[in-house]
Amino acid sequence: MFDLKTITAGALGLTLMASAAIAETKIRVQSVIPTTADEIVMLTDFANDVAALTDGEVTIEILPAGAVVGVQETLDAVDSGLIEGGFAWTHYWSGKHPAAMLFGSPVAGAGVGMDNLAFISWFLNAGGKELYDQLWDEMGVNVKGFMLQPNGPEALGWFKEPIETMADFRKYRFRTPPGIPGQTYKDIGVASVAMGGGDILPALEKGTIDAAEWCCPKPDSVFGFQKVLKHYYLQGLHQVVVNADIYINGDVYDSLTATQQKAIEVAANASLMKSLAYRINENGIALDKLINEDGVILHDTPADYFTEYMAAAAKALETNAAENEFFAEVWQSQKDFARTAIPFWAGAQTSNANLGRAYAAELAKQ
Repeated sequence: MFDLKTITAGALGLTLMASAAIAETKIRVQSVIPTTADEIVMLTDFANDVAALTDGEVTIEILPAGAVVGVQETLDAVDSGLIEGGFAWTHYWSGKHPAAMLFGSPVAGAGVGMDNLAFISWFLNAGGKELYDQLWDEMGVNVKGFMLQPNGPEALGWFKEPIETMADFRKYRFRTPPGIPGQTYKDIGVASVAMGGGDILPALEKGTIDAAEWCCPKPDSVFGFQKVLKHYYLQGLHQVVVNADIYINGDVYDSLTATQQKAIEVAANASLMKSLAYRINENGIALDKLINEDGVILHDTPADYFTEYMAAAAKALETNAAENEFFAEVWQSQKDFARTAIPFWAGAQTSNANLGRAYAAELAKQ
């Protein structure tokens, strides 16, 4: 006869073993920036949401830049399974495929007026996510990506002295993002130097570069640029939209249950909204401190920057579309979305901008 107690105990043991195996799913995510960076605050929040939604079955351990591989090898390490995950901006991988820029940092709003909120609309509601999933196949990497942190517009950057024209701008060796946004600076005669975030401040201190951009008031102040440079320009076109993403090795992702995969998707979508909310508040506080406590002088960007950069960006977009079929497909999708969405959104945003400017003007009188 079968011993019911033995059978029950054995079944329970197998269940516990299976549960234990599930609980051990850990995704090590190497960032391309130090763990002190502001973006890691938001990445940690995403990781906490994934753990909560999976009852601790899936955990994410965040590793700093260079912990396992160099910054430029991050995506390759995820692809090979050397690390389970990575955190970066997808335009970092433009060398693997030019269309990476259209997802990570569509130069000059993809040339069609997209800001960060409009980009999210395209991504979630107008075919962008499906093209994003296709990008990894186009690159030939075994990766599942999730957008987490939309931002923009990013500041033009930090300078030793005020710049009144593009002629002044061209005097400086200027840190830019990699890929087409940085190349566009070269196309208008700026000495563009691409480097990772963690290398910028040391390069400024050593004089390897003498001007730089990174992001926005809060992340910039965390990096400490105000210790070296005092002239700050908020309005820039190179990253009107910029998105930080998480990359998970495809085999690791496929090994998760459908419920666990959905938990990551839900947490990622929540991160899109949480990041926007976090950025507005934290950047406002940081900018106030930079100006009123740290001696930073805020300037308006020279007018000729916009005309020169927009013209060069449009040329770069057209060139890449002519040379790469998938780039052309993604950009056409963005243009199709923008044809109806941007006239509406730009008109609506004009009211918001004027409302905000009116309040800012009142504050300035106090």
